[in-house]
Amino acid sequence: MKKQNEAPGLITCAYEREQHEYKKWKNMSMIDDYRKGWALRYLREAKAELIAAQKTPYMAPSLILEAMKKAQAAIYFSLGDPSSIETIVRQTLHTKRRVEDPVLKCLVEIERTVQEVTRTVESEREKAFNQANDFVRIAKEIVELCTDERTD
Repeated sequence: MKKQNEAPGLITCAYEREQHEYKKWKNMSMIDDYRKGWALRYLREAKAELIAAQKTPYMAPSLILEAMKKAQAAIYFSLGDPSSIETIVRQTLHTKRRVEDPVLKCLVEIERTVQEVTRTVESEREKAFNQANDFVRIAKEIVELCTDERTD
């Protein structure tokens, strides 16, 4: 029969092992500096496009779309070769098969969201802006995770 005080020791040991694995993984560079730079740049530009969309309502539809496309580009650059990723995502969308891979599934949903906002940005500007804002926030989290850089 286990003693009650053994459980915290097991949890602590498991936690320490996970922290060690995370530190090893964190020190491995997932992307090169070139792609990292572009991912961070596109993310900054996406944020700037949203700010501009708030300040200039007559240009908001095009700025919202640009913000979403730049946030998507930031994600693609943080994951690897953006042109290859874009090709895979578009092919997956066109085949309309069920996607099992969680990363690809996420990328397909991102593409669907961009396409949806493209269709509705003129008629539902506020909704499109909110979707773009959420999208840029999600892109920020993905880019920060992949680049190990914190953005403002």
